[in-house]
Amino acid sequence: MRIIRDYQFVSDADRGATAAIGNFDGVHHGHQSVINLARTALPDAPLGIVTFEPHPREFFAPDSPPFRLMSPAARAHRLEKIGVEKLYELGFTQALASLTPKEFARDVLREGLGLRHVVVGADFCFGKARAGTAEDLQRYGEMFGFGVTIAPLMTKSDQTVSSTAIRTALSEGDPRKAAEMLGHWHRIEGPVITGEQRGRELGYPTANMSIDGLHQPAFGVYAVLVDVLEGPHKGSYHGVASLGVRPMFGENKANLETFVFDFKGDLYGTPLSVALIEHLRGEEKFDSLEALITQMDADSVQARAILAAL
Repeated sequence: MRIIRDYQFVSDADRGATAAIGNFDGVHHGHQSVINLARTALPDAPLGIVTFEPHPREFFAPDSPPFRLMSPAARAHRLEKIGVEKLYELGFTQALASLTPKEFARDVLREGLGLRHVVVGADFCFGKARAGTAEDLQRYGEMFGFGVTIAPLMTKSDQTVSSTAIRTALSEGDPRKAAEMLGHWHRIEGPVITGEQRGRELGYPTANMSIDGLHQPAFGVYAVLVDVLEGPHKGSYHGVASLGVRPMFGENKANLETFVFDFKGDLYGTPLSVALIEHLRGEEKFDSLEALITQMDADSVQARAILAAL
């Protein structure tokens, strides 16, 4: 997959795509339906995605609580998995935000990216002050020479599939419900960072990962699937993970600590993808380290049983 970050400098080889437009946070079922419409709109054209970085919500409200389900790298990884060939990850700047809907359609989509066809959701808004609608985009497409398909909103289990609904499910400690809407397990991706190595002392060495900038699922312990994405240990594993601030050990920054079952090796700096499968229990503060270890033993047994049944 090719990643293009500046619509003003696009090679001829990266023009002529059909593209779905949106933020695609989570790449959930609703997003996938829009992408599949783009895939079939012009079968002879490369499949593209037009998205923005930072997320416009982060741009306009930088101090708001973290809400993203995916980092940009995780989103790109998921999009590549489903066959996207061109990822137009455009820098969301004040200049871009100031374009009128007509200017965005003409200068960015047609003249800049050279798109032949675009697909958007029925609730799509674009241009300065989000003044443009999906219907406006159809009109501009006719004016500037590219096709436009409007995808209907998707519902599943009597609710609209959305990133907001997925965040709610994760906050409630229900990753399976989130997965129903996502079409895949919710994953936290990133490199293994150096921790305080307490897990090693307890007999549970963990791979620590930052969750900075991401929506925080319910704190606690999870059964997880672990993909080591690079290096000599590349592969898929089972494990148990603690997400939270580790109340046994004072005030700490929230992160994800994963114990990979039946694994020996060094993962520092290695990128992992950790899928949350089931929330086993909330975060607790124990009376002693012995009580904590006993609970960790029980968590591991429970997680192994859950993962074996997948």
